[in-house]
Amino acid sequence: MNRLPRDTFADDHLPPREQWPELDLSHPAYHFPERLNCVVELLDRWIERGHGDHRCLVTPEATWSYRDLYETVNRLANHLVNEMHLAPGNRVLLRAPNNPMMVAGYLAVIKAGGIAVGTMPMLRAGELSQIIDKAEISHALCDVRLDADLRTAAEASPSLKHYAFFGGGAGTIDAALAEQPAEFEAWDSAADETCLIAFTSGTTGMPKGTMHFHRDMLAICEGFSQQILRPGADDLFTGSPPIAFTFGLGGLVLFPLHAGAATLLLERAPPLKLLEHIERERASIVFTAPTAYRTMLTELDGRDLSCLRKAVSAGEHLPEATWHEVHKKLGLALIDGIGATEMLHIFVSAPVDAIRPGSTGLPVPGYTACILDDEGNEVSANTPGRLAVRGPTGCRYLADDRQSRYVQDGWNITGDTFRMDEDGYLWYVARSDDMIVSSGYNISGPEVENALLTHSAVAECAVIGVPDEVRGQLVKAFVVLAEDREADDGLVVALQEHVKRTIAPYKYPRAIAFLDALPRTATGKLQRYRLRDL
Repeated sequence: MNRLPRDTFADDHLPPREQWPELDLSHPAYHFPERLNCVVELLDRWIERGHGDHRCLVTPEATWSYRDLYETVNRLANHLVNEMHLAPGNRVLLRAPNNPMMVAGYLAVIKAGGIAVGTMPMLRAGELSQIIDKAEISHALCDVRLDADLRTAAEASPSLKHYAFFGGGAGTIDAALAEQPAEFEAWDSAADETCLIAFTSGTTGMPKGTMHFHRDMLAICEGFSQQILRPGADDLFTGSPPIAFTFGLGGLVLFPLHAGAATLLLERAPPLKLLEHIERERASIVFTAPTAYRTMLTELDGRDLSCLRKAVSAGEHLPEATWHEVHKKLGLALIDGIGATEMLHIFVSAPVDAIRPGSTGLPVPGYTACILDDEGNEVSANTPGRLAVRGPTGCRYLADDRQSRYVQDGWNITGDTFRMDEDGYLWYVARSDDMIVSSGYNISGPEVENALLTHSAVAECAVIGVPDEVRGQLVKAFVVLAEDREADDGLVVALQEHVKRTIAPYKYPRAIAFLDALPRTATGKLQRYRLRDL
């Protein structure tokens, strides 16, 4: 196979070494060889060990074995290289709901030496264009049902020259894949070669690309999965987070593959549907947010959930009352955890036998955490401060000056306020910044404001998060109307629908209040704290 020269874009756009966090690979779990393609470890080794007939990916319609996935990944990798001219190091945008081809896309891109960039199905063309332009994405694989926004984004983004659709029917590559070889030699990658750029939104709304290496993909498996979750080959994972989120990528793809287990993929997994499929398919490990657990608890009558043996809660703070209610009604000790896209996955948690309800837990083995004051000094026990962490993974932003804010003196500063008790357990206090965390989704207030301001009725607006018992926080907009417009219920709905059409629908303001003027300082700076007081 003739391969094109390696694209060094990722190497060239890593932050300067002096801005990297201090990486600690001293724990035996994180000893990796210098040359490593993570897909060989996650998938190929199971074929070599005779595990090919074991179930791997389960959907309500079909079941893929490990061999099915292996051959699909290889055919897709061959197609990327032979037909789409993928060079090692090229960035490939992936766009699909949680289904087997989305999983195959990630693995094929990485196995071929490319860099996977997952995106949620809900993102609109403008949001996709931001990601494409930031990462100078050259290739894309997209579910044919989501083709419209990708085509629009491609027209506006000159770097995206090669894209293909899957999912069957005219204009898809499904038939062509059958003509490709079912074997593919993995790209001989360095362990510290970038294979994933995961995007997260900061408080400015501008996307931040977090760059992760082949060894990082295995580090989270050897860390949280093996040492906290402790799955076995007979487990069936499932959950609600999109695979495009690193929470979902780890919990629904990397962890089950690493353990030789299976995962139940649901394209839509609202709490009640998730509950139905857990019972029907006998899932044993579930990943979702506290909001979903609270909703599922209201629909337990007559259900047999004895199949569940582990449940992971992340994406937002887990209230202690929710932990106790789940334990009482399901007999499960919810495994809480805090992770970050910058760190790839969960870095503070506790195994079932060490959980303290209400506490997020302890640093995952191999990670170190401390609580710092604003000057960077470690505070005493039970004193709230900034959570700082370091370990085998860490923040490396793609060409972004926010690197120096997230990484300080070798520590990853997560943007969360915690306290640490005398035993080293970490207790969540609040977000340190103004990011809105609603039902596990991070939502940038300024991004919602920008969407609202494109409506002709809006003169000014400000968006904040307000407390909500179900979602943790709600997105609330305060709107000053244009002179010729009047506030009414119809306008509320119109503004909400406008936001849904402009950016991802989950970001829309669920509450809108109309004001004559926004509170500002004498110099014109918006006083968000006064809006919170309202």
